[in-house]
Amino acid sequence: MNQVMDKIVESLLEAERTKNAIAPLTVEYPELKVEDAYKIQLEVMAKKVIQGSKVIGKKVGLTSVAMQQMLGVDEPDYGHLLEEMKVEDGGIVKVEGLISPKVEAEIGFILGEDLEGPNVTFLDVLMATKYVVPTLEIIDSRIEDWKIQLVDTVADNGSSAMVVAGNQLTPIDGIDLRTVGMVIFQNGEMAETGSGAAVLGHPAQAVAWLANKLHEFGITLKAGELILPGALTKALPVRAGDQFSAHFGSLGSVSVTFE
Repeated sequence: MNQVMDKIVESLLEAERTKNAIAPLTVEYPELKVEDAYKIQLEVMAKKVIQGSKVIGKKVGLTSVAMQQMLGVDEPDYGHLLEEMKVEDGGIVKVEGLISPKVEAEIGFILGEDLEGPNVTFLDVLMATKYVVPTLEIIDSRIEDWKIQLVDTVADNGSSAMVVAGNQLTPIDGIDLRTVGMVIFQNGEMAETGSGAAVLGHPAQAVAWLANKLHEFGITLKAGELILPGALTKALPVRAGDQFSAHFGSLGSVSVTFE
């Protein structure tokens, strides 16, 4: 199995470098388990860190009931955010540098304290959070045509590609994140609306899940990290020329353009 996993690690790295997607891992390697997929993701990240990448945060995916049902799972997944994934608010992303990108709007958490499982609650998350920030996550799949199951997306770093964080940092005192509304516009037209409650009932629940899940791998969420708890709506496909802006009421807004 180690040789198989090493081969998968290299194929995922090569797919990202060349922008040539690979066949679903669940088809090529049906024996793979979710635990194996997390080990593959961690090995990919370890190789990137050795090459100079810096981990700046984590992301949670599959936080909606609809997505979990689609993939036949009953819990979220996670991925890593790296320094080179950051895009400035209002920045431009070249579509040719991605394979099949989509955009999701999320309420990002910037931690003021470490969070270490296994018994982290959403109240612990709120107490440890320094700010929340409007974010757009650009997801992408190194798996052909997004034909993914849980093992595929976990091994592929939660299908993560880039993150755009807004410039407004908001302390969460007195804010009920469940009722924070969000409207995302695509090319000036309203595309989707959502609220914080779409993320496991409260986005802090997703961050708590993440802290507890990472404990299984000896990983702690660190102060200063950006944590994406999951999308407030479905992901929107991207084409060259598209401009997306997400507005989160009093939390501010964030935008990105593709060319």
